Amino acid sequence: MKKQDFYFLGIVILLFLPFFISKDVYDFYKEFNHNHGMVTAFLKFAILATLGELVGLRIKTGAYYEIGFGVLPRALVWGFIGLTIKLAFVIFASGTPVFLNYMGLSDATVAMNGSFSTTKLFVAFCISVAMNIIYAPVMMTFHKISDIHIVSNAGTLKGFFTPVHFDKILTGMNWDVMWNFVFKKTIPFFWIPAHTITFLLPPDVQVLFAALLGIALGTILAVAGKK
Repeated sequence: MKKQDFYFLGIVILLFLPFFISKDVYDFYKEFNHNHGMVTAFLKFAILATLGELVGLRIKTGAYYEIGFGVLPRALVWGFIGLTIKLAFVIFASGTPVFLNYMGLSDATVAMNGSFSTTKLFVAFCISVAMNIIYAPVMMTFHKISDIHIVSNAGTLKGFFTPVHFDKILTGMNWDVMWNFVFKKTIPFFWIPAHTITFLLPPDVQVLFAALLGIALGTILAVAGKK
């Protein structure tokens, strides 16, 4: 580890330390998170997933920052993605058990409200599969488009708010890597198992856990970027 790694680790520790040493801070977070889930979803992803991208940049370049990377635009994108992820969690966590009930698994909804069981594990897996097949590819493609847009505008906020040339970006994307690595490998072998665990957690914890997975996503993006 280099000096910059200790600095980065120190910042991360300082970011989380108040929640562990102060019960008042933690209680405030729990209440605010319960009452304002969309706001905290934006903040969690804006902070944690951006940290994940910085880790990915460190893996790719050996540094946590470079000119044109666009930390603030990326944080805004991740905040917006956090809102869509919270939306997806609510829709799929509610709708998939209802669909399983319709298909004959009569205790699917009840199982998700109870303690751990094989039925709850199966339903959580089905929720994860449905979300990652229907929602995840759209989110990942949108993120890649925003990433290319940010880099092509030198990482500036002014450039970030210029029109996005979706046609040029989509035709210029490396779909071989997107399909053969991002979609075919990370979704079935990482995201589906990871989100199965996510949906076994209490609802107020799920988005935080998903945001922490953003650090893993930063590493995945770094590997994809090298490809």
